[in-house]
Amino acid sequence: IQQRQEIHVVMGNEACDLDSAVSALALAYFLAQTGTSAVPGAAVVPVLNIPRADLALRTETTFLLRERGLPAAALVFRDEIDLGALHRAGLLSLTLVDHHVLPGADAALEEAVVEVLDHRPLERDRGPPCRVTVEPVGSCATLVTERILQGPPGVLDGATAALLHATILLDCINLSPAAGKVTPRDVACVSLLEQRFPELPARDAVFGALQAAKFDVTGLTTEQMLRKDLKVLSNDEVVVGISGVFEDLETFLLRPGLLQDLEAFCQGRGYAGLVAMTVSFNEHYEPTRKLAVYSPQEPLRTTLCRALEEATAPSLQLQPLRSPWPCVAAYAQGNTVATRKKVLPVLRAAL
Repeated sequence: IQQRQEIHVVMGNEACDLDSAVSALALAYFLAQTGTSAVPGAAVVPVLNIPRADLALRTETTFLLRERGLPAAALVFRDEIDLGALHRAGLLSLTLVDHHVLPGADAALEEAVVEVLDHRPLERDRGPPCRVTVEPVGSCATLVTERILQGPPGVLDGATAALLHATILLDCINLSPAAGKVTPRDVACVSLLEQRFPELPARDAVFGALQAAKFDVTGLTTEQMLRKDLKVLSNDEVVVGISGVFEDLETFLLRPGLLQDLEAFCQGRGYAGLVAMTVSFNEHYEPTRKLAVYSPQEPLRTTLCRALEEATAPSLQLQPLRSPWPCVAAYAQGNTVATRKKVLPVLRAAL
């Protein structure tokens, strides 16, 4: 700010899963290498949209960065850069990857957004000059890979290719059609990366190692598990947390002190309720999905449950499960290809 240096930040969503982190790193690197930033002369900075202290909870991200020799010290985290101050000084331009709507707390930064790359359904239009790429692929890293491959030859190096390759494989459940996430464009990108870089490790080995790291919740407290993959929805009256939980729902509901932990988690963050979406996979990469809806406020719990039960786009095919807690409703989800990305708009509409 002192030197009036313009900054072009490339940033993923606030869950900062592997797709968000790698998409931000790879696209920022490409823009910096090619000088194709939307703001000529600006310093391009990838920002991981979590506090540095939370990186340890992103076990698959820390695993892959360590494997690829990228030290955490080289990364910039959300609590280390004052985006608001940069924006107020007129020095910020923002590219959003893996999301296209900033959360309420960041609403002031909306006017700094110059580009969006996302793979979830478009919830708000952005007029020119903002460049918008929103495509229904399995992984945002696929869109980043396509962008880099359209650029000058030779810019893509082995390290970046390995990050993108691993991320698409994890996001698309090893390109398994049964999981319902992969598209032909994801498959094409993985194949292209493997053709260009034959030294990339085998798909099964990459996916197996990352999946094991992602589902390793050993030693995590309930609070850490809920924070590991957290999104937030709100309207004018209430805020609701949506956590992806990498443990079977029955096991999760029987964690010691769960109710006190849920209460403390929501009170500490000002949430009126929490939806936990659990997922586990069998050896054929077929997912099992279950849902828990927690709120001490019965009307809110009923509203969220009804929205999930009656959803048609997509239909979740919910079967009620016995819950040990009166303020927690639990369900098995028959439609196993309805990921959190597809359920979020249902909950958002309910609010």
